[in-house]
Amino acid sequence: MMFRIARQTLAEIRADCAARAPEEACGLLLGRDGAVESSVAAENVADERLRHFEIDPAALFAAHRGARSGGLPMLGCYHSHPDAPAFPSRLDAERALDAGWVWLILGQHGEKAYRVVANGPIHGRFETVGITII
Repeated sequence: MMFRIARQTLAEIRADCAARAPEEACGLLLGRDGAVESSVAAENVADERLRHFEIDPAALFAAHRGARSGGLPMLGCYHSHPDAPAFPSRLDAERALDAGWVWLILGQHGEKAYRVVANGPIHGRFETVGITII
């Protein structure tokens, strides 16, 4: 599987992550037909934002409402690992509930994408997917 993302959207996500460092940034990926067309930065409401992320539930509800009203559906989420590689942690795997969602992780040496799957090779929850910039 290839993860497709609009060039401008990826640039906006990179800027968001850089601006919020050293805390982990997070947000939602929106699009259609497997292509991410836009993103929504969300407040990180985790207790320990330097090491973890938790997307503000208000952002999730707003995105669900927007999709029901004809807007772009959620395809996944993004978050940053400012001081670590772009690889899912065990905690990421525990919290990855939405099968099929793509997780874009921005780390020290760029970004990588993962899809949430049952019994995945990474922590039993993720598989790596390639990134195509459109």
